[in-house]
Amino acid sequence: MTNTVTQTADGDIAEALCDQVREAHASRTPLRIVGGDTRAFYGRPVEGQALNLAGHSGIVDYDPVELVVTVRAGTRLSALDAELAKNHQMLAFEPPAFGEASTIGGAVATGLSGPRRPWAGAARDFVLGTRVITQEGKLLRFGGEVMKNVAGYDFSRLMAGAQGTLGVLADISFKVLPLPSASHSLRLSMGIDDALKKLAELGRQPLPITAAAWHQDELFIRLEGGHSSVKATRERLGGDDLDASFWQQLRDHQHAFFTPSEGQALWRLSLPPNTPPLALDINDADMLYDWGGSQRWVKTSLDADTLRDACRTAGGHATCYTPYAQGGAQSPFTPLPSVVEKYHRNLKAELDAQGIFNPGRLYAAF
Repeated sequence: MTNTVTQTADGDIAEALCDQVREAHASRTPLRIVGGDTRAFYGRPVEGQALNLAGHSGIVDYDPVELVVTVRAGTRLSALDAELAKNHQMLAFEPPAFGEASTIGGAVATGLSGPRRPWAGAARDFVLGTRVITQEGKLLRFGGEVMKNVAGYDFSRLMAGAQGTLGVLADISFKVLPLPSASHSLRLSMGIDDALKKLAELGRQPLPITAAAWHQDELFIRLEGGHSSVKATRERLGGDDLDASFWQQLRDHQHAFFTPSEGQALWRLSLPPNTPPLALDINDADMLYDWGGSQRWVKTSLDADTLRDACRTAGGHATCYTPYAQGGAQSPFTPLPSVVEKYHRNLKAELDAQGIFNPGRLYAAF
């Protein structure tokens, strides 16, 4: 382990960002918050003056012994991953990187997590604290740098997945975890019904599984942990060896499945664990199961209502990753229940009364 890493003021443009927010608030000018701009496809498009955080970058503080890192929002994911790897550590939620310019601020703002999410936790589970630029252009600190931060309203984790609609993430503190000492990936040939039964069976046992996916009659499993545990489970499950790059390609949508198909939109179906295949007429579709079946990717020409009704019946929801592929008629996100929408509106009105932060990014009305 190395000693604590503390960066100088280089890369800190928080004051300039605060000035721009203050001016926008006074003039009611909408702001489009931009980092690497690699996640612009996710959610609704935003019309507004760019607030560019790419220059607000660098590691502020890193203590490998305490497993805590504080980083500026414009820091590239690749740079943060490389620094953590020097100490054999990682961001356990495996944030997707949709390009070399992907930033940690964008990863938290979208709240997206990679293949390890069901076994390790979501992005918000690892956020310890933040510095946020408020609607008045003030730079305020929320949370702390320890896991026992439970008193009061957890504003920092609220920012995860808010898509920049409640404020501007400036700095973020994370809990990091050690890299596993052993890792092995394998593939097994089986249909989806058998695969889901197999995963349900394995999920009831203390096995070192940290990722599970299925596509075109092949089940993919990643084992991580101690050498003896990984070896024993590998021998028990059998199958063929799988190159570990599969999980990075799946995480970052570089797998061949994610190649756009004419006339089809890409949908993400989020469902409860052990949900059987949905009763959908998707003969024209290609499907990829991730998160042990709880996250399902579908490329299809089916309409939004059909997909969302099926997901709602199963206790889940559907999000369109190419919402304007079919003439721009459909919203990317499932409409909120009226009670939940009321809370969203009230929160937005309290934290962004002028509606300057990424207006319409999540829903047209706020």
